[in-house]
Amino acid sequence: MAERMDWHVESGLPPDVTGTVLTVGTFDGVHAGHRLVLERLAARAAATGLRSVLVTFEPHPLEVVNPANAPHLLTVGDEKIEVLAESQLDYLAVLPFTPSLAQYDAPTFVDAVLRERFGMRELLIGYDHGFGRGRSGDATVLRQLGEANGFGVEVVPPVLGPDGRPISSTSIRRAIAGGDLERAAGALGRYYGVSGVVIEGKGRGRTLGFRTINLSFPPPRKLLPPDGVYAVRVCTPLGAFGGMMNLGGRPTFGDPVRTLEAHLFDTAPDLYGRRVRVDLVARLRETRAFESPEALIEQLARDEKAARLLLVDG
Repeated sequence: MAERMDWHVESGLPPDVTGTVLTVGTFDGVHAGHRLVLERLAARAAATGLRSVLVTFEPHPLEVVNPANAPHLLTVGDEKIEVLAESQLDYLAVLPFTPSLAQYDAPTFVDAVLRERFGMRELLIGYDHGFGRGRSGDATVLRQLGEANGFGVEVVPPVLGPDGRPISSTSIRRAIAGGDLERAAGALGRYYGVSGVVIEGKGRGRTLGFRTINLSFPPPRKLLPPDGVYAVRVCTPLGAFGGMMNLGGRPTFGDPVRTLEAHLFDTAPDLYGRRVRVDLVARLRETRAFESPEALIEQLARDEKAARLLLVDG
């Protein structure tokens, strides 16, 4: 039999980590329910002297096991990592979700991945969590595995929204797809955002008197709200700025290509090649064609006034 590799090497954790308090899941959006799990995880790590670890997956498991039902995502690329960096989490492990991993049942996943690879001593899961083949690793099964194998299991209760229902990534996706940014922000604990690199545009905004930055369009799996004009906050390496953004085409100029184009108020920093995040504060109106560039300019002035008021109130 081949000698088993040291779990620190397999996991990438430092050799001085004697064991971990661990949670596992997709954590798409890192919403209020996820943050409660992370808070409980940090508290247990502090109480036990163990390190806290989140094990998550890339791509989303449904993209492998049921691509037709795979959801659009609230956080893509580094977006999830950026949000998690604001928590007290010690370590984040991103596992490639492969067809082979999808075949692991709950006991195999717990033993081979969580215990042997990441040194798990305690496990925290959300109230509705399930992992392993067919999501068979629910709270009951995991408690049984914990009793049999000597690790603790804590089930974290849901965080309820204003409607009395548990906050979930699925409900937030519905809100964003329907343009209900206020509901989505309440569940996320922050404005919904989209990230991208500032790229060269056509310079049309400058000719209209509203200089803009153009963002690289996000990956296809990123969930976007309906096309329209939005009041936004743009977070850049040079600071955060209020502004307004057009999501969609430019029908006044006969351009149907969807873009992300933001006008920053009272500033014009050089951001070419830099990564920025646009937080969507409120939807101002739909994207539509105007009879002339002059009519569009008049509407943009009204949009700016409305956006400034919303940003002050927010």
